Amino acid sequence: MCRLFAVTSSEPLVPSTALKALDVMREGHDGSGVGLFLTDLGGRWEDYKNLPTLSGIFSDDGLRELDELMISKGFRCEDEVLIRPTFEPPVGTPKRDNYLIRAYNIPTEWEDLSQKNIGFRLLETRMKLRQQGLANEAMTVFSFWYDVMMLKETGDPLAINDYLSLDSQGISSRIIMAQGRQNTNYAINLYACHPFFIQGFSTMTNGENTAFVPIREYLMSRNFLGYTGYQSDSEVFTHILHYAQNQLCLGLPFYKHIITPLMDNELESHPNREILKLIKHSCRPLVIDGPNCIIGCLPDKTMFMVQDSKKLRPGVVGGRVGKFVFSSEECGLDVVVPERNKHLDFQPMKYDTVCVSAQREKVEKWSQWEALTLQN
Repeated sequence: MCRLFAVTSSEPLVPSTALKALDVMREGHDGSGVGLFLTDLGGRWEDYKNLPTLSGIFSDDGLRELDELMISKGFRCEDEVLIRPTFEPPVGTPKRDNYLIRAYNIPTEWEDLSQKNIGFRLLETRMKLRQQGLANEAMTVFSFWYDVMMLKETGDPLAINDYLSLDSQGISSRIIMAQGRQNTNYAINLYACHPFFIQGFSTMTNGENTAFVPIREYLMSRNFLGYTGYQSDSEVFTHILHYAQNQLCLGLPFYKHIITPLMDNELESHPNREILKLIKHSCRPLVIDGPNCIIGCLPDKTMFMVQDSKKLRPGVVGGRVGKFVFSSEECGLDVVVPERNKHLDFQPMKYDTVCVSAQREKVEKWSQWEALTLQN
């Protein structure tokens, strides 16, 4: 198993906030790797929320390749964090040349395009960089989007934070998602590390998805550029979320109905049985098989947690106005929001979806048994 931790806060937080919470859950992860997703950025990066920001790891040659490609496409660098470690990495962490976060001004010929068209071109650029980097392992690109930073690395989470001096790089955000990895493979591919990301959507998972192959094949058959390159059986959860919202135009409650639909006999008594039957039939290849606990973030900065029908992976949500935590274990909440009312902590069960909006005022809960509208 792995351990998951996510926080949504009215005030920006540094990365170690999440990594310290992961550390107290160490019995559930082995320190073999960490992934970070940050959005609703703070500090000087608030000034660049309307600019796409690229995150990745680059060799010196890869950095030159990146510059050549981005300049040729008309991108202009506005600001960056470039971390070039000069001392030996901690045990289990490879020596890398450059960790890069860079905000770009979009090409001038894009300025009259629609946001949807620009979004596709940003995705296209990220996929091109990824493919180019795979050829010689010179570039590993995690994200290229507005108001988003990502980092993935092998090794102990807190040791990596200290090694890269993340808290002193001017990096902070109001939303942080972090996964502490339990290595179940012989080698770690950074693209297989959670959280996963596509066009403003991000998810991370504790569990396993034995229905991975049919889901992958269905998504790839949609002929959407971003649904490809699967290195993890959990990456499809992010893409299903993207597909449900961006392609099918369905709200968050429908995500649960797609990945874990009600049984046929259960649907008969549901107030939305006709639409849910249609969704279950048309999206049947997207039904997951767990157990899985999924934590995710939407482009509008809503954070959520769902469990699959088996409910065999831990997950709890709690906090106070202005700061809420989604965690694999209660001790993660204790580290970051010790002053909360613990009686309000909630553990989602197999029918539940739990979320906190960008206003961060309360935990919202709903069950698959509740009536829905297409706007939900």
